[in-house]
Amino acid sequence: MEAIAGRKEEVAFLEGLLSKTRSEFVAVYGRRRIGKTFLVRTVYQNKIVFECSGLHQKSFKRQRENFWLALTEVSPAHKQEAMPSSWLQAFAQLKTYLNGLPPNGKKVIFFDEISWFDTPKAGFLAALDNFWNQYCTKRQDIILIICGSAASWIIQKVINDRGGLHNRITQHLQLMPFTLRETREFLEMNGIRWTLRDIALLYMSVGGVPFYLTDLPTGQSVPQVLDLLFFGEKARLKNEFQNLYAALFKNNALHERVVGALATKNMGMTRSELIAAADIPSGGALSTVLEELTACGFVKQIFPVYKQREDALYRLIDEYTLFYFKFLHSQKHSSSWSQICASPTYHIWTGYAFEGLCLKHISQIKSTLGISGIVSNDCSWQIKGRTGQVGAQIDLLIDRSDNCINLLEIKFHEQPFEMTKAYAERLQEKARLFKEHTGTRKNVFITLITAAGVVKNEYYLETATNNLDLENLFRF
Repeated sequence: MEAIAGRKEEVAFLEGLLSKTRSEFVAVYGRRRIGKTFLVRTVYQNKIVFECSGLHQKSFKRQRENFWLALTEVSPAHKQEAMPSSWLQAFAQLKTYLNGLPPNGKKVIFFDEISWFDTPKAGFLAALDNFWNQYCTKRQDIILIICGSAASWIIQKVINDRGGLHNRITQHLQLMPFTLRETREFLEMNGIRWTLRDIALLYMSVGGVPFYLTDLPTGQSVPQVLDLLFFGEKARLKNEFQNLYAALFKNNALHERVVGALATKNMGMTRSELIAAADIPSGGALSTVLEELTACGFVKQIFPVYKQREDALYRLIDEYTLFYFKFLHSQKHSSSWSQICASPTYHIWTGYAFEGLCLKHISQIKSTLGISGIVSNDCSWQIKGRTGQVGAQIDLLIDRSDNCINLLEIKFHEQPFEMTKAYAERLQEKARLFKEHTGTRKNVFITLITAAGVVKNEYYLETATNNLDLENLFRF
């Protein structure tokens, strides 16, 4: 099998299906450019007996023709058969082909871009359902895989639909962006060997989306690479935003308004704040948009500690989208990343982007702290300043079931972070206010997460319980 960077759990999952004693119906889904098709083809390269990908915005007739032509490629005998006039006939031809194959071994049938087959009133889903239920389930050697980037279709027709395919799917596999460790593995496989800090900077700009990391030039710095990706004349990610949400979501204009509003507030927004900021009516449409953005990993819902569910914050955590709204959307910034790096905007961005990176790697943080096996919740907390009262906020804390809470203080600096007396007093006051306003009786630990380590001076030693650095975030 061709080498795959990361994806160990996903590869093990797909390979495990080969030893099952029943047929399996698998939905593989995830955002555009995440590597779904590559993963399926690589793992099952010698097992795929039929593969067909839907045609974007083509008619029922063109979809059937495409299916028939794909079938004639693997079964030349089918050239003698007329193109099917319905999906039921198309799947009948597929059954005939499968019946003629040797009985030994698993047979993988792969439908890519599944939503594009589903043209109005064509009956594709009913025919697919019939094919699975009346044919595949009577055998033990079929792995039927549907895949697609149209997240809204997958969520509505497969995951949340209480009829149709929902009751037929036996397995789900959601492909998420690479972790930092997987990103390093992917870059090294392509001849790029950077420091952990440089890999983190690239990740903070484009995230762990394989396509965004593909074909990067070796022997160049991060600023050079980002200029190539975003600011050059032929920069391949400059216009990615216009394609990204349109490919994922039906009626994507509302999704774009929501992420645009969320991009203006780093800590996130409550639902009511989002409605006001984006001028969106409250209702089912907004609920659907937030559900889809969350399911695809663009938005994370963070619950304030000890508060009601309606106070939950929706935080934009997709690195590319945040980068787009910060540096590309307004087009007010320089066309050179090296010049941007010298601006105050850059330093503000790195701070918040590093917070988002830590939020995405919360499992690595918990593992380093030795609390992976402890039930915990990831929360936020804030009190607004009033007359005579100082406000305070904690963007991320870990509320643990073992009577402890970690308040995470996240800093992105070029050099080891050196805590001053004033900063130590500020942190101590923040912890005091947190305990006072929440009424918690748990042990409260201040945990620093830094990009370049810390100077363990007296102020650090009397304030912080421990420190995590980039190496810890790359662990798993």
